[in-house]
Amino acid sequence: MSRWFNTAGPCNPADHYMLPPEERLPSVRDLIDRKAYFVLHAPRQIGKTTSLLTLAQALTREGRHVAVLVSAEVGAPFPDDPGAAELALLAEWRRFAAWQLPAELQPPPFPDAPAGQRIAAALGAWSQAAPRPLVLFVDEIDALRDMTLVSALRQIRSGYASRPHGFPHALALIGLRDVRDYKVASGGSDRLGTSSPFNIKVESLTLRNFTRDEVAALYAQHTADTGQIFQPDAVNRAFELTQGQPWLVNALARQLVEVIVTDRALPITAADVERAKEILIERQDTHLDSLVDRLREPRIRAVIEPMLAGTGLPSIPADDLRFTVDLGLVRMTAEGGLDVANPIYREIIVRELAFPVRASLPQIKATWLTDDGRLDADRLLDAFVSFWRQHGELLLGAPPTTRSRLTSWSWPSFTAS
Repeated sequence: MSRWFNTAGPCNPADHYMLPPEERLPSVRDLIDRKAYFVLHAPRQIGKTTSLLTLAQALTREGRHVAVLVSAEVGAPFPDDPGAAELALLAEWRRFAAWQLPAELQPPPFPDAPAGQRIAAALGAWSQAAPRPLVLFVDEIDALRDMTLVSALRQIRSGYASRPHGFPHALALIGLRDVRDYKVASGGSDRLGTSSPFNIKVESLTLRNFTRDEVAALYAQHTADTGQIFQPDAVNRAFELTQGQPWLVNALARQLVEVIVTDRALPITAADVERAKEILIERQDTHLDSLVDRLREPRIRAVIEPMLAGTGLPSIPADDLRFTVDLGLVRMTAEGGLDVANPIYREIIVRELAFPVRASLPQIKATWLTDDGRLDADRLLDAFVSFWRQHGELLLGAPPTTRSRLTSWSWPSFTAS
């Protein structure tokens, strides 16, 4: 079966068109060599999981490390019960290791430990038993909240000094937010506001979008497999609409080759890309629906609404502005100003913010049309007279220039068709 453009979950080079992930994270290997603990934060479906899973597999295959990507998502239902969250996490991490590592590199049985110490005990035992330095990538870390999140971060910080033999050689926390924006109910704030529980981080990285040339290279893989060509103006328009956001790049292409132009002998044109854009906006798949959900957050609206209205930003915390950029909703332009991340997001945001206004507008029935949609001149004149009786006084109170145009207006002659 031929490969396809993936819009759900991590990419697999055997099944999906994809670019080499490490090219977008050139500094990660250096951080691993330095035994660093770091953060990778970027918007959803931009390639974080794919990039780090691919890197982990490469590191293990090269024979220098035991590298695994695990997920913290299963701990999310237990924000105030660290003990229950730890049991769920460690069972899930063992399952992740089972399909990523060969038998000789599997983790040992995790030792019994009190609640609040199980993660540190498990990582310590795993690091000591591993025949090579252990590298751990913890995905979806910001799914954890409150006591459970703070407990996990403090356990990792506590074990940091005993690396690389008594704790992971290198470790990355992966999520939507940087550490300071992790959700935690403490001290009257809903965010950490500081990296204190994880002040061992060396660096906070993010994952950039595709360049125009990378979009062309991705689409060229489809051409190589099927012979179907993306015309240069189609590639340009796809990049213009998406600004290289990976999910949008793949979603446009998927609509193009699976829905709009299914005949592989026909090329993809810029007009086809426009049609695909409209389909995406109307469908509002999960990725775009989560974008809309973000607009309900007051600190996000405080940034977005003035931008769309063309007014200056109010006095807002720098963290809120940085958070909106980190989520991929807005971007810094080359001139140093803010703009919505891409034209597709802009159209969706405008539609969503304008929806309550549009929904409250009265429905106007065209009484001057016949049942088959043709113009009835008598009905039109009756409707205009009714309108004039209701609003004419206001119109005649308009400035002189406008009023003179109104009073000198003559009735047109209509011929009913």
